[in-house]
Amino acid sequence: MGTTTSSGGEPGHATADREIVMSRVIDAPRELVFEAFTQVRHLSRWWGPEGFSTTTRSFEFRVGGTWDFVMHGPDGTDYQEWITWREIVPPERIALLHGESRDDPNAFESVLAFEPAGDETRIVMRTVFPTKELRDEAVEKYHAVEGGEQTLRNLAAYVAEIVRKGAEG
Repeated sequence: MGTTTSSGGEPGHATADREIVMSRVIDAPRELVFEAFTQVRHLSRWWGPEGFSTTTRSFEFRVGGTWDFVMHGPDGTDYQEWITWREIVPPERIALLHGESRDDPNAFESVLAFEPAGDETRIVMRTVFPTKELRDEAVEKYHAVEGGEQTLRNLAAYVAEIVRKGAEG
């Protein structure tokens, strides 16, 4: 085996020790699941782990655009957050850079893939941290895996509600 370089071969292995990958099947068409990411009126309703709420300062969903927001934790702690949209391919994928501010050296990259699964959508969220240490800190101190799973669960519930209301209306 030996050392892994990012040139040639499977790129995933080079980042395996500093990434988190999670997925969830959502009972809704992927256009709708994708749309839930594109408008702040949607995002503010489901973004973040359980017990968190979001206040948006500015939001521009386009490549190079940003979402500047504050997450309010259940214990009253405020977290400054900053997302820059790197790639937007409706309704297939979104790539973003997520940190505490525009110049955060510890910002991490996430790629969201929206895959059709029959009438449902499989969303795969792949997050790559600058270092293994930052990944481990996110997992151990900030409970990134549970938080990510809760965020995807909130998204699933939110989108299911839209589908249900659409069926009623």
